[in-house]
Amino acid sequence: MSRPAIVVQDLTKQFGGFVAVDGVSFEIQRGEVYGWLGPNGAGKTTTLRMLLGLVRPTSGRCQVLGYDPATQAKAMQAHVGYMSQLFTLYHDLTAGENIRFYGQAYGLGGRTLRRRRAEILEMAGLTGREHQLTASLSGGWKQRLALGCAIVHRPAVVFLDEPTAGVDPISRREFWDLIYTMAREGVTVMVTTHYMDEAELCQRVGFISDGRLVALDTPERLKTLQMQGQVLEVTCDPAEKAMLVLRTALTGKQIPLDDIALYGAQLHVVVPDAERLQPAIRTLLEEAGIRVVGIEWIAPTLEDVFIASVKPRGA
Repeated sequence: MSRPAIVVQDLTKQFGGFVAVDGVSFEIQRGEVYGWLGPNGAGKTTTLRMLLGLVRPTSGRCQVLGYDPATQAKAMQAHVGYMSQLFTLYHDLTAGENIRFYGQAYGLGGRTLRRRRAEILEMAGLTGREHQLTASLSGGWKQRLALGCAIVHRPAVVFLDEPTAGVDPISRREFWDLIYTMAREGVTVMVTTHYMDEAELCQRVGFISDGRLVALDTPERLKTLQMQGQVLEVTCDPAEKAMLVLRTALTGKQIPLDDIALYGAQLHVVVPDAERLQPAIRTLLEEAGIRVVGIEWIAPTLEDVFIASVKPRGA
């Protein structure tokens, strides 16, 4: 079996008295699409910055393609691509000029760069638009162009930090098609995202909360093995009032509830015994004047698992 593309062992980063990443360990195999999820401030981007060699860890170690980012970042950069959520493109350059700029920055030139430029334009759907100013491109085109610039030098590992933030759903789906095209070619992809439908597309997902890795597995295994408790989907009106009633019941320990989350017009209520507590929840809501349309015991979604896993320490 080949060596993992990325190895992280007891990685810790402390800023003064604040621990941003706390003893995190995981491995990512070559050609794997690995999702890295967590609330804002959980330590996702700090982890990426250590893997890129932009920030030195306080303790622990990591390797990317056998390189130590803390001491070998310059040598590693030729084999690694990075795309941030800010789409680091030059808006006063054309699409073609952006590709050429990044290609030259990575040491490409001549026929190799011209061929790669044509490939990136085709991948981004910008063939024939290479002379268009980047500032005038749509969000989806900018997104694919930014990815193209990040992989112009054909890296073996690509880090994507919330690359689809603010992009429409169709463009997001097209972007993920590109991710899996890269993975089939053996590229390792580590991606942070806030979208649960994107997390479902990853081969494995790690949840980070308060700097700690709290869950790591395939999406299906996380839903099967990680979830503590059972999920009741409550359809009622008004849902916001029902949320308050159930939260009061949770605080007052009237009913043994583990968690409550609002999903549009419905609630997901995590309980230790769905069958036993279903009637009690219905009665509690109806006595509060809430119309209960239905309460159904459902399989947990990845979002249910995520919410249950990333509770703050002490919660």
